[in-house]
Amino acid sequence: MDRFGASGVAAAVAFLTVGLWWGTAVYSAREEPKPAGISPERVAGFVHAVLQAHRTIYTTHIVNRLQEKGVVAAAEHWEQENALPLPAQFLQHSGRLVAESGQGIRYRLIGLSPIYQRNAPATDFERKALESLNRAPDAPVTGIVSSGRKQYFQAIYPDRAVSTACIGCHNSHPLSPKRDFKLNDVMGGIAITIPIE
Repeated sequence: MDRFGASGVAAAVAFLTVGLWWGTAVYSAREEPKPAGISPERVAGFVHAVLQAHRTIYTTHIVNRLQEKGVVAAAEHWEQENALPLPAQFLQHSGRLVAESGQGIRYRLIGLSPIYQRNAPATDFERKALESLNRAPDAPVTGIVSSGRKQYFQAIYPDRAVSTACIGCHNSHPLSPKRDFKLNDVMGGIAITIPIE
């Protein structure tokens, strides 16, 4: 005790305690089974939560706020008019960037009464999912779909009219087949597609 002193003994005890804990932690980490993975339903739920958060922030804190202050408006032809993209365009453009990233995940807006036909359901599954969401919009419609030899998990979440910008565009657009949307109506769906490996 004279040679090391009380502080030396305390340091040695601490060193041994940490060493024993670390050794146990490393050993136990090796012994635990690896997780089986995250279900595609959960992955789609995570992606949808992020998309909804981004859309809400963009719509309420950027588009609505800047329009109300008269700073800049959102417009369909935003690139030519020096305006902001409409909230739906924001999601569609970000979906294209994600698709181009090569990760295999895709998302897009679809609807039974789209302004542009490219946003119509691409498959029978998407059409039936949208019809189901019109009747019961409380949960996504999910399923396994195929494209060539590959299989994908697809989740269609209800897309509601969350702002006057949404209903104003659809109700007044000359190409819109439906012109009586109200706030909180289901306007279509957000289709999230994840590869199954």
